[in-house]
Amino acid sequence: MDIVDRIYRRLMMAIGRGRITTTDDSGAVQIVQIRLGADEVRDGTPRLAEYGFTSRPHPGADAVALFISGDRSSGVVIATGDQRYRLHLADGEAAVHDDLGQKVHLTRSGIVIDGGGLPIKITDTPSVRMETANLFVTGDITDRCDAATPRSMQSMRTIYDGHHHQVKNVQTGSSTINTEVPNEQE
Repeated sequence: MDIVDRIYRRLMMAIGRGRITTTDDSGAVQIVQIRLGADEVRDGTPRLAEYGFTSRPHPGADAVALFISGDRSSGVVIATGDQRYRLHLADGEAAVHDDLGQKVHLTRSGIVIDGGGLPIKITDTPSVRMETANLFVTGDITDRCDAATPRSMQSMRTIYDGHHHQVKNVQTGSSTINTEVPNEQE
């Protein structure tokens, strides 16, 4: 085999496309097993991801691996995708999503956060500030939801709308009317 054939073979072995068969996310680097062909399985292959973004692909996900100098024993997975859960986007859109339908979608008409039927929880922050002209809520708002007796905004509105004042010592003319506290306290 001459030098050109060896270089060609190394180049051909430098990039591989296959499917993830298992993942291990317990260490400092995510490790995957990748099937590159019917007779080639690479175990213990590190998977790189962009800083600040992380995921753990399901078995069966597509993968692209690079092999240093075409050495198949020294590879790294640089990209993964999963045709089964791919989100279809319009030109210029971007999204973060998973296989359960949860997503943050930067659409052409605004940002859509979809919990996929699961709760959305914001934690470990001293406050949440929304600077908006209008806040629309289609469901109920609950105050002190972790309290022994939480109250929804609707129940507070019902109490407010239904309360009345007891008036005593009504006098005519320019006298002041003194009222008692409402009979239902908020």
